[in-house]
Amino acid sequence: MGEGPLVVFCHGFPESWYSWRHQLPAVAAAGFRAVAMDMRGYGETTAPASTDAYTLSHMVGDVVALVAALDEEQAVVVGHDWGAPIAWYSALMRPDVFRGVVGMSVPYTAPIAMPSGMTMTDLMRKAAGPGREYYRLFFQEPGVAEANLEADIDRTVRGFLYSISGNVVTDGVFERGWDGHFPMGQDFMQQLVVPEVLPPWLTEEDVKFYAAELARSGFHGGLSWYRNINAQPAILSPFVGTTITAPSMYVSGENDLIAANPAAMEKFPTSLPGLRGVHVLPDAGHWIQQERPLEVNDVLVAFLTSL
Repeated sequence: MGEGPLVVFCHGFPESWYSWRHQLPAVAAAGFRAVAMDMRGYGETTAPASTDAYTLSHMVGDVVALVAALDEEQAVVVGHDWGAPIAWYSALMRPDVFRGVVGMSVPYTAPIAMPSGMTMTDLMRKAAGPGREYYRLFFQEPGVAEANLEADIDRTVRGFLYSISGNVVTDGVFERGWDGHFPMGQDFMQQLVVPEVLPPWLTEEDVKFYAAELARSGFHGGLSWYRNINAQPAILSPFVGTTITAPSMYVSGENDLIAANPAAMEKFPTSLPGLRGVHVLPDAGHWIQQERPLEVNDVLVAFLTSL
């Protein structure tokens, strides 16, 4: 949509290009070519059956390939949720292609050397503590999470989008946002709150679109991203000690605990030397660009036009 310098948008789990529906026209109107991609495993993409086909390298490669397929040499990359680390690491691994980067809801975490004998899932299990499950760990077992999420996709969409939005706090359902942990022995869907009335930022048409897309693709592709977490440190090991030098910006919601990482944000001055802004929107939750489209559009367009 639009003409001008290319801006590529990367969505998260379990979403679609559609999650950027409010940003595309605003960015195009500001003089940019705005393109939102369906990430690998979603929508009408070719969704490989092999879990090994969903590593960080594959995801970054997909974004680079899209830029080339659009006959462009460079782009600004914008990502939300899982799309945020894809955007961050695209800028880290291919600074020749990505001249700017915006991450939403997941802060940049610089590559580090893992402790000997430890994996990412080991660290998550330790952080969860005895008798506690963590959603990323629940998603690891092939077939289990698929069955849980696909049993009633309409309910999954409604519950997922509401339960980690800012509305669960402003509506008084939770005192604070959900951090993704729950008692061992329960499943993921048991943690979700399905609202009787959708929040103002989400319509029945939106739910219908997401549900149809996920019914077509299934959840295997998106879940496979989580199942490659342990491969990520090795993929990023050549970049330990490097920084993202391109201009960058981070946007998140005050009530988003699902991907909260204050320690990573404290390191922004050194990990993101090109940082041009951090915007934490009051009362907003995880689905920041849908919950607060006007505010997100304002800071996004301001960043893009500054490049």
